[in-house]
This record gives sequence, C-alpha cells and structure tokens, in this order.
Amino acid sequence: MFFQTFLRFVSNLSTIAVGFLSVVVHWIPVLKRYMEGTDQKKAAVSKREGLPCIAPLLTTVEETPQVVSAQVRGHFPKWLSGSLLRIGPGKFEFGKDKYNHWFDGMALLHQFKMEKGMVTYRSKFLQSDTYKTNSVHDRIVISEFGTLALPDPCKNVFERFMSKFEPLGKFVGSCYNVIRVPPEKVDLGETLHGAQVICSIASAERMKPSYYHSFGMTRNYIIFIEQPLKMNLWKMITSRIRGKAFSDGISWEPQYNTRFHVVDKNTGQLLPGMYYSKPFVTFHQINAFEDQGCVVLDLCCQDDGRSLEAYQLQNLRKAGAGLDQVYNSVGRSFPRRFVLPLCVSLNDPEGENLSPLSYSSASAVKQADGKIWCSYENLHPEDLEEEGGVEFPQINYGQFSGKKYRFFYGCGFRHLVGDSLIKLDVVNKTLTIWREDGFYPSEPVFVPAPGTSEEDGGVILSVVITPDQNENNFLLVLDAKNFEELGRAEVPVRMPYGFHGTFVTV
Repeated sequence: MFFQTFLRFVSNLSTIAVGFLSVVVHWIPVLKRYMEGTDQKKAAVSKREGLPCIAPLLTTVEETPQVVSAQVRGHFPKWLSGSLLRIGPGKFEFGKDKYNHWFDGMALLHQFKMEKGMVTYRSKFLQSDTYKTNSVHDRIVISEFGTLALPDPCKNVFERFMSKFEPLGKFVGSCYNVIRVPPEKVDLGETLHGAQVICSIASAERMKPSYYHSFGMTRNYIIFIEQPLKMNLWKMITSRIRGKAFSDGISWEPQYNTRFHVVDKNTGQLLPGMYYSKPFVTFHQINAFEDQGCVVLDLCCQDDGRSLEAYQLQNLRKAGAGLDQVYNSVGRSFPRRFVLPLCVSLNDPEGENLSPLSYSSASAVKQADGKIWCSYENLHPEDLEEEGGVEFPQINYGQFSGKKYRFFYGCGFRHLVGDSLIKLDVVNKTLTIWREDGFYPSEPVFVPAPGTSEEDGGVILSVVITPDQNENNFLLVLDAKNFEELGRAEVPVRMPYGFHGTFVTV
C-alpha cells in the first residue's frame, strides 16, 4: 500500500517540486562502509578491433507458426527425442515507436523438435498482455526496462506479480523475498497459486536494493547475492514524471562490497554468517553444492557492472570503430568459485582461512568485526581471456545440480553476443572450443544420453545464427564428451539472437 499511495502522491507533484526533492535527496549525507578487497589478479582482457556488424541479429523478424522441416547434415542421434524450446526478443517496434534496449523486445518462442533423427522448426510470439495491447494500438503503450511509454494505462508484469502477496505490515524499507512456488498448479490459469514467502532479507539500503538475475541453491540452502548493482527506487518511482525509463534507476556502485546471504531452505531461517567479497556483478549461477560444512558457489562474474548500459539497441547495431568501442567498454565475465563456511563461531581465529577444502584456493577469512571476507578461486585457464570470457553457463542438471561436478558449458564472447561454444573442466582448468566464423551460437543445452552415468555422456544443443542473408541458421548438435560436431539441422528462417532455452523430452 505504501508504494501505491506514494506513487499517487509523487504523480501529483509539480516538476519544480520534484526537482527540489531530488536536490534534497542528493545532498543527504550517507555513511558508507567500504572494505578493501584482497589482492586478486583481474583478468587481462585484450582489446578487439574490426568486429563484424551484427545488426541483422537484433532486428524484428516474422514468426513462423507453420512447421518447417529442417535439412539435416551429418546426423542427430536416434535416441534424441524431444524439443529444444528457446525464448528471446523478436520484435523491436510497434508502428513508428521503437524500443531502446535489447531487453525490451517482445518475446519470440522457438521450437526445434527432434524425432528419429529428423528435425522440424516453428516459432510464435508470446501472446502477452503487453504484446496484445501494443498490437491493438499499433504503438508502444506499456513501458519496458529501457523504453518509457506515455501514457501507460496498464499494469506491468511486476505490479501483477506483487499484487499476489499481502504487504508485511508497516513499510520499513525494501527487502528480498525468497518465494517457494509449488511444482503442481491447481488452476492452469493461475501460475502463482500456492506461492509462499519463506524468507525476507532486508536490503543494505532501504531505497536502493540490489538488482539480481538469479540465485544459487544447494540441497539445503539458498544463496542470495546482494551486489552493488543498485536499483534507485526513488528514480524508478518518479521515472514517468521525469521522462526516464526504469533502466535510468540502475547504477553500478563499486564503493560497496558484495554480500552473500545464506537461507536454510527447510526452515526459511537466514543464517547469521556475514559473508562479503570485493564488488562484482553476476547474472548467471553455474552450480552450488555442500561439502565439509561449507557451501561452494560457482558463478560467472564481472568486475565492472556497467554492461547493462552497453546493451542499448543503438549500440548493438553499430558498425566499424563505433562497434569496437562499445565491445571494449563492456566488462568480461569469468567463472569463479566462492567457499562459504556455514558454522562460524565467536571462537574461530581472526585472520585465518576457515575453508577446510584442500581442492580449492578460495578462502574465507574472519575479520575483527566478525565478518567473513571471501576471496575467489578462478575456475578457468588464461586461455579463456582470449575467448572474451564465458556466459550462459549450463551443466548436466539432471544428475549434478547441487552436487560436486566437473564440467560446464557456455558461450565465449569475442563479440557482444556469443561467438563460440566452450566446454570448461573446472577440476583440471582446461577448455575445449567450437567456433565457426560468421556464426553466433546460443546458450548450450546439455541433453544426457540414455543409460549413462558419465557427467559428459550426452550431447550439446545450440541454435547457431548468422547475419549473412545467404547462409541458413541451424540447430547444432555436438558430442558433449569430445565437443565434435555430430550434425546440424538447417532452416531457411531468419532468427534474432536469443537468451535462454531448455530441452523437453517427449
């Protein structure tokens, strides 16, 4: 109720009054605590020049609702039966109105169906309220992450989501809610039926909570990372009257450290341990597991959290020196391991590493104030720096999620979108690469072969696209063990670069 009442109040303020309040807020002194990080080598990232233009991968395409048969070259295993489902932005304008940010585009669903070595393809725009409303008006009438629409007559998805939960008493500041959603729905029309808040974590700054994209989870614990990529609620609430998009309220503030919150998944209790690390930003977790009284957390991390700013569509569509400049301004993402000892007592010695794990160089050192300072272990060889880092990590989730593991798969980023596929051995710290010049693979999805218990016994699926209008896009299948191509299924359909996907068996 507070935010609804406050938003109505702010909406009625004059422009002069809002400007005055902004100045007052700006000059309020804030006490900030900062701890110097331990000396850890940052990845030496080389600059790149002469990047090819990828604008065709970031433009509106038509949906393909009718099934298209793919031309298979090589072979797809006969046991591979099911569908690769993917989602990503596929429409970037309505009428004369254009979206500003990559995240704003309307969702396009893709299906590659595999059966007995044959492959078919089709796609369809998600018929969301936003898509239908914008289509009716033939313009953008609902604001998105990086695009402000005026007027905005409909509630957005965030308001619809939050309306499902009653406010927890008097407003005392922002918090992060850990929500358990039942696996089965009673009513197919109600996706949040039975959802329950099991834990609320107060943010370090009441009006500037952390932006987050994912969280870690082991068998018994949930790990929430409060990172210094901040969401200024004042700016977001006043975005409409200031003529700014929501993204204007997000800022990278490396004067703050990163904190790990650990929640008991069974009881909903927040563990008392105060785990901190030097500032970094993470979007995707690799895996997390428990070992010898510790939580081991593997992440793809960036030391510079300003990458969201770079993914404006006008930046992604640049060519020549302008494109090179955008790419070289973006922080690279590298896999790192953190170790969080769960049972920390007052009697534990200060200044000593509390991690008992001999196989990891990650440390957790108790400070004089009782905080645990966590230093990471790099999970990659130096070769990965030349590949532009790695993102969109995937593992053999069916057998190794929440367990000690060895391999993960991801995209190398020698461009603003993935330009290679990488298999990384986190034990031996070696990598294997698949690349084809002029083509850009999507997030790799691991599919286990039937009857095998080997961690990499299976195949990797990835949708590979190209800006070259004379070449076909295709679904690639690799042997996950040796990373060699088994086959590809080509389709004469234009596709934009997407984000995430999953494999669903028949």
